[in-house]
Amino acid sequence: MNAYDSRTELGYLSATEARRLFEARELSPVELMRAVIARTERTEPVVNAFTEQLFDEALAQARHAEDRFLGKGGLTPRPLEGIPVATKEKHAIAGRSLTEGSLVNVGNTATENAPVIDRVLDAGGIIHARTATPEFSVATFTHSRLWGVTRNPWNPKFTPGGSSGGAGASLAAGTTLLASASDIGGSTRIPAAFTGTVGYKAPYGRIPGVAPLSADHYRGDGPMARTVDDCVTFANVLAGPDPRDHVSLRPKLVLPTTYDSVAGLRIALCVDLGAYEVHPEVEANTRAVARALTDAGAKVEEIELPWTKEDILISLAAHFSTIFGAVVSEIEAKHRDRMSAYAAAFADNMAEARARFSYVDGLRVETRMQRELAEAMGPFDALICPTTAVPGLPAGDDLLGRLVVDGEDHGEPLWAAMTIPFNINNRCPVLNVPSGHSSWGLPTGLQIVGHTYDDATVFRIGKALEQLRPWTCLPDDGPLGEAAAGS
Repeated sequence: MNAYDSRTELGYLSATEARRLFEARELSPVELMRAVIARTERTEPVVNAFTEQLFDEALAQARHAEDRFLGKGGLTPRPLEGIPVATKEKHAIAGRSLTEGSLVNVGNTATENAPVIDRVLDAGGIIHARTATPEFSVATFTHSRLWGVTRNPWNPKFTPGGSSGGAGASLAAGTTLLASASDIGGSTRIPAAFTGTVGYKAPYGRIPGVAPLSADHYRGDGPMARTVDDCVTFANVLAGPDPRDHVSLRPKLVLPTTYDSVAGLRIALCVDLGAYEVHPEVEANTRAVARALTDAGAKVEEIELPWTKEDILISLAAHFSTIFGAVVSEIEAKHRDRMSAYAAAFADNMAEARARFSYVDGLRVETRMQRELAEAMGPFDALICPTTAVPGLPAGDDLLGRLVVDGEDHGEPLWAAMTIPFNINNRCPVLNVPSGHSSWGLPTGLQIVGHTYDDATVFRIGKALEQLRPWTCLPDDGPLGEAAAGS
C-alpha cells in the first residue's frame, strides 16, 4: 500500500477516512499504527493518557488487517478493521491487569473480556493502548496515586475530565482514532466536552455492561470519537444484546449512517436546567449553537425546567450510596490507607448519604424529575443544554473544597458538570458535541438529549452541528504543541 501523504497528521484521521484510505490502498493499517505510536511517544510525557501500551501486539494485528484489505486468505475487512482503539482500563481484557486506578487492586488480573472489548476485537479494531481513569471512576477529573495526573492536550494545566479522561485526552492528542468510555454521572460526556470530542451516553441497556453494576440504571458503556460519523460506526459495533447482561436490549439497534437536515425539527433549549450557574462563555457558546440550528431551519424555543439542586442531590445521594457508592465503601472499609484522598472522601460522603436518604426517597424525586423532563420535552424532538457549567477543572486537584481557577472562585465542584440529570433520566440518549472554545484555552460542550430510546435524533442533530459549526480536533498550541512538534 502507498503511504498517505500527511504523515504528521495521521493520528487525527477520522476512522471513517482511514477506512476509505485503507480500501483505496492509499494507506496501510501498519503505517497508521506506526504514526499513532510515534505520536504517542511524543505526547505521552505531557498528557499521560495511557496506563498500558500494547504496541507490539498492535503492529502484528495491523499486519493482519493489511492482509484483509489486500484480500489475502479470502478474508474480508470487518467494520473497525485496522482502526486503533484505546480502551478504558476498567474495560477488562482477559489476562491483563484490572486495577481501576487503585493501589488496592495492584496484581489483579482479568479472567474475561468485558462485552465492549469483545465487540471491538470481533469488529477488527486494534487495541493499542488502555486509558487512565480516576480511582474507581468516582471523579470528574483523571488522576490517581497509581497512574499520576492525566492532562488535557488543549491546555495541560487542566484535566481532560473524568472518569473517561484518558479516553478524551488520547483522542484530543491524536494518539487514538476511537476510545471506549463509560458513564454513570457524566463520565463520557464531561471528558468529551473538555477535550472537544464526541461522546455518546446511550440509553440504559443499549450497550451491554459487566455485572453487578450493569444492573445500575444510571450507568452504561459507550463510544468516544472525534467525529459524529465515527461515533455512529463505533456505537453500531458496541450495541446489541449479550447474555452476560440481562438488561441489554434486543433487537440490536443499528443507527443510520446518513441523516436528514434539522429543518423542521423542534428543539428545546434550557441553559441552566433549573439548578446550575453557567459560566458566561459556556452560555454564549450554547446560544450560538441554538442560533445555528435556527438558521438551518430548526425551531428552537427556550424553556425552563423546575429542577432544583435539592432534587438532584437527593436523587444522586440515594442512588449512588445504595449501589455504586456501597461498592466503593466496602473497599474503603478495608483499604482506606491505600486509596486516593478523593476516593476515600467519596466513600465517606456515601456513608453519610445512606444515613440520610433511603433508595425509595431517591426514587420519589427521580421519577418526578423524569416526568417533568418528559412533559417539558413533549412538544419537542430534542433538548439542548451545556454539558458543563464551567469551561474546565484544574489538573491534579482533588476538588475537595471550592473550585478555584486563576484565583477566581467558581463555586462547589459538584455543580461544575450538568450531566447527572440525564443519568437520572437514563433512558434518554445523550450526545455531547463541541459547542465552541473558551478563553481558558479549552473546548466547551453541548448535550443533545433525545426522548427515551430515540437515539437517531440526537445523532441527526449532532451531524447537522458538525456541518454547521465545524469543530477543530487539533490542539496545536501551548505545551502539548511544543511537545508534539518534533518528528
